[in-house]
Amino acid sequence: MRKRYGNMDGIENNHAFLDGWRWMKERRSKQKDLSVQIPAAEQKLQREVKQNRTKTTITWMGHSTFLIQMNGLAILTDPVWARRMGFAKRLTEPGWPLAELPEIEIVVISHGHYDHLDFPTLRQLKGNPHFFVPVGLKRLFAKKGYANVTELSWWEAVQHKDLELHFVPAQHWTRRTPFDTNTSHWGGWVLRRAGETLYFVGDTGYFRGFAEIGSRFDIDIALVPIGAYEPEWFMGVSHMTPEEAVQGFLDMRAKTFIPMHYGAYRLADDTGPEALARLLAAWEKAALPKERLRVLAIGETLFAEQE
Repeated sequence: MRKRYGNMDGIENNHAFLDGWRWMKERRSKQKDLSVQIPAAEQKLQREVKQNRTKTTITWMGHSTFLIQMNGLAILTDPVWARRMGFAKRLTEPGWPLAELPEIEIVVISHGHYDHLDFPTLRQLKGNPHFFVPVGLKRLFAKKGYANVTELSWWEAVQHKDLELHFVPAQHWTRRTPFDTNTSHWGGWVLRRAGETLYFVGDTGYFRGFAEIGSRFDIDIALVPIGAYEPEWFMGVSHMTPEEAVQGFLDMRAKTFIPMHYGAYRLADDTGPEALARLLAAWEKAALPKERLRVLAIGETLFAEQE
């Protein structure tokens, strides 16, 4: 029997069929305006980013997908260019066309859910990427024909050239078929080199792990999920509200917050504009400096030297 993985403190996502039915019944009673979506960048810097070999850049492609450049290394987080997620069409276009990406050297995967692990996207990537995945996922990658794969457990680390990759906890779950629930793990990735540290949080509910991660790493920039939280009684174990995301950011003691995981797919009942509005309100309520929050438009690039 394959090993099954869990969260800190034994917290589980254990909703039953009737919970899902209740949620769908609630959804039918809600009227949400899906005609207005979060903004995309008017000017995209594909050429400048692809030619860059020295500066750290972060480009949001949408959902949980970022192109990160660190000292010439091209890194992708949870690459998903899928046009649909289940029966639902993608709400916003990816920041860049997939063909515009540079050759990718590193791909980090947070977990196996389809909106974070899309093999049709992976097959189209340029270069010969090394895939870093949670423990338990290497078997699936091998079945798909990928050999350049390293899997890590929580708190394990590996070196790739001058980059340290640390796999850290999250509070979530995973499943790709009816028979593989939680047979691979989930988590976030801390990328560290030469005095700079980026934390890709992955997909998570609010949990005490943020404080421990913050105690182990001096985080410069955190890429934090803020969407797919409604209804909170159903989503709360596995996804954060924007208010919880701000608290998690304070717990981890990071310097800069970049929101993600909103506005691309309708995975829950909240909309992208709603999630962003709640984030901005929570930020103001916490009296945090405006310059520490960097909301990227889809396709926008942040040059980390700006921080």
